[in-house]
Amino acid sequence: MKAFEIGEDFARQLLRRLGERDEAALRELHSLLGRRIYLFALNRLRDADTAESVMVDTLYEVWQHPDRFRGDSRLSTWVLGIAKYKILSALRSRPVEHEDISDYEERIEDDAPSVLTELEARQRAELIQRCLQSLNDAQRECLHLVFFEELPLAEVARLQSVPEGTVKTRLFHGRRNLRACVERHAAG
Repeated sequence: MKAFEIGEDFARQLLRRLGERDEAALRELHSLLGRRIYLFALNRLRDADTAESVMVDTLYEVWQHPDRFRGDSRLSTWVLGIAKYKILSALRSRPVEHEDISDYEERIEDDAPSVLTELEARQRAELIQRCLQSLNDAQRECLHLVFFEELPLAEVARLQSVPEGTVKTRLFHGRRNLRACVERHAAG
């Protein structure tokens, strides 16, 4: 039986058995969720030993307090929630690693843009904002949702209560009008 297939009745029986200190139930819990907890921790910690410790600590926590399961979620979700807090605790207990900057000072280059470059970028951003304001509301909203909010076209269509084809048309005309406005102001 896979972890995501644990039924509600089975979960309650397993937790009841854990509360009775049935070691077979603990082995069963480990068999069902141990690998999933370990992989969950390993993905976040990138350290096999600490991931193993999180898995053991999580199972021990469930063993000690099976009565804390309220049934608001699946058993596996509850157990992974416990693992999440164990992972956060492990991350907090890691020492902060600092490197001596003097090792790198000869190789550090100043990649900061020049004042002129920053001024040009700011002026361009202001021009684009003015040109965006010149678009009709539907085109402006469509461009904002796609390019700034990074929503897929289907989601934009749902939010604007229009077919996806209409969103594509609004994007086409909005980009064309925006480009024309920018070119007109840049030339003049």
